[in-house]
Amino acid sequence: MPEAVVDFRAPPPSPVASGRRSSVTNDEVLTEFLESSLRVPDLVLPDKFFPKQKLLETPPKVDFVSLCFHRDEAECDAVLDAMAKIGCFQLMNHGIPRELVVSAAEAAAGVFGVPPVKREALMRSPEKPWGYEEYHGGEEEEEGSEMCEEFVWCREDELKLNMEGISPIGYPNFSKKMEKLMLRIETVAEKILPVILEKIARKIKVDDMDLVHHGHDVGTVCCIYKHCRDNREDQWPNSLKYDVIRMLIRGTDYSHSLGFHVCDGSTEFHVYSKKSWLSFCPEEGAIIITGGDETQRMSDGHYKHVIGRPIFRGKNEDSISMAFLYHTNDAKNDIQTNSGRTISLAQQAVLAIILTLMYHVLIFVTKFLN
Repeated sequence: MPEAVVDFRAPPPSPVASGRRSSVTNDEVLTEFLESSLRVPDLVLPDKFFPKQKLLETPPKVDFVSLCFHRDEAECDAVLDAMAKIGCFQLMNHGIPRELVVSAAEAAAGVFGVPPVKREALMRSPEKPWGYEEYHGGEEEEEGSEMCEEFVWCREDELKLNMEGISPIGYPNFSKKMEKLMLRIETVAEKILPVILEKIARKIKVDDMDLVHHGHDVGTVCCIYKHCRDNREDQWPNSLKYDVIRMLIRGTDYSHSLGFHVCDGSTEFHVYSKKSWLSFCPEEGAIIITGGDETQRMSDGHYKHVIGRPIFRGKNEDSISMAFLYHTNDAKNDIQTNSGRTISLAQQAVLAIILTLMYHVLIFVTKFLN
């Protein structure tokens, strides 16, 4: 019987390095290749993706008394048009004393005098939507240059207890002044918001409105900014781009209907949105009002949600600005109130009884006089 032949083929030999190159040389080539392959390239945003600046649009100056008490049609149209196009307008004759604003700003400056060591327990976090936050104005700042600082104030008992433990005298004085100013801001907001919403009440069903609040629901908050003096003018373009990108990425952590920006002494005011940003010179004594996310949702996107920030260029000293983010849970009531009040059957019955009694009283008086 012939012997069976097994067809066994060995695998081809593994490639080996040429004898002309040493293993050390191969290791260097491989290392260089890996380093170049794993290095993350420096990314530069193309200009076409960077928000474009609008130069020809300036938010209208609106008189508060004419808008909310006289219901001037021209003023109303100016506000609604501005909220739809740029999400911002300037409020004049608002009735908030300048002395109150200056006093609150001076007291707010003391908050930034707290040493960094004592701030650690009061830094903002996902669990604490209030407190300190620090950020640089740009990556190319020189070492030792001053940074901008931010402090978020609201009516939170935990914040009050912590700050009074650090500053038992200064913080109660600051908090008292901020409370007075916030109450005046909220009074103005309660008058303006119905004017803005009444035009959309006929188009949107109140029961179907999406009033889900995003972010932290802590009521109205005040973001206080310390704008440090300019050290180098050539840092301005880099700082500006950093500021725009930061605003677009971060946005705002607080759901709100309207933003009220108190920024006396600012040289410019920037309004940021995802598609563009607007720069203008604010009117002296004006409060800049910007649209919030709640207003945008309630209007089904008709009104713009934008982010506003004052700019203090060429200042030789630190400046303070405040942004009050007005949040209300009564947005539905605001629309219902302005879209028409309904009288219930019980109210109609009571009114009928009152009119009947008044009729009998008039008859009795008439007979008595005759």
